[in-house]
Amino acid sequence: MSQPLSRDNHTQIPARPDLIRLGLGIIGIGTSGPLIAMSAMPVLTLIFWRNLGGSLMTAPFALRHRIDRTGAKWATFAGVVLALHFIGFFLAMRMTTVAAGTALVALQPIFAALFVKLTGGDIPSRAWMGMFVSFGGVLLISGVDLQISFRAFLGDLAAIISAALAAVYMLVGSKAQQTLETSTYTAICYFFCAITALPMALIAGNQIFNFEAREWWILLGLIFGAQFLGHTMFNSVLKRVSPAVVSLIVFFEVPVSAILAMWWMDQRPPLGVVPGIALILFGCALVVLRTRPTSPADKVATE
Repeated sequence: MSQPLSRDNHTQIPARPDLIRLGLGIIGIGTSGPLIAMSAMPVLTLIFWRNLGGSLMTAPFALRHRIDRTGAKWATFAGVVLALHFIGFFLAMRMTTVAAGTALVALQPIFAALFVKLTGGDIPSRAWMGMFVSFGGVLLISGVDLQISFRAFLGDLAAIISAALAAVYMLVGSKAQQTLETSTYTAICYFFCAITALPMALIAGNQIFNFEAREWWILLGLIFGAQFLGHTMFNSVLKRVSPAVVSLIVFFEVPVSAILAMWWMDQRPPLGVVPGIALILFGCALVVLRTRPTSPADKVATE
């Protein structure tokens, strides 16, 4: 009797080549938060250059595939939503700690489940327990950060909004990838994310070109690490590995980002925040395991 494909097995450990890809992907996206926090480039400018670079890197692969008009429209919309998600995420990385911010953005699966429910989908009752657990973690982190500073609290709110937008981005992206290859989708999505951020940067009076070499090196790190290495690896394994398994593995971004922030920036989250981070990750894991997505489009949003 044939074994079920690992793509449809939500508890099977991925094969070694895919585990290596996932490990590389975690390191890639784990560098995102610390690099954003280290950069002095204006948020909108950084979003523009990062996504333009990502689009140019994936464009050669996209040119090999046909572009479906309907899919392209969804990919364009996804790019706009991604820009708004990035604004929240980038602001969070600069206003609160990297550890707290990435943990709050990890609430994305919960928002995705809520949006599915609001649009008529079915969410198992057991998944709601995970949502309540994560909500407790949110209250813990935001309560501690409000005691530290109002700025850190606003950073928490930006991260939560970013998580909701990431869920919208994921759902819109799933529509696009029904008729588009992944490389085509990412090239279009990243490009429109970039050109959404550019006029906003110009209106805000942000500098676009005149930066020190250090800022351009950080930007290159974001493009090659988080934008290309991280998300390329995740997209490549989703053809063979269950999205539920990938979603769980992506939670490792939080400790990786926290460790890198301590190493590169000597940034340590307050002790009171640590239990909140643990509750958020545990609650999100419960939601992912209980909802068990089966669509290949149920992908993790980029950061």
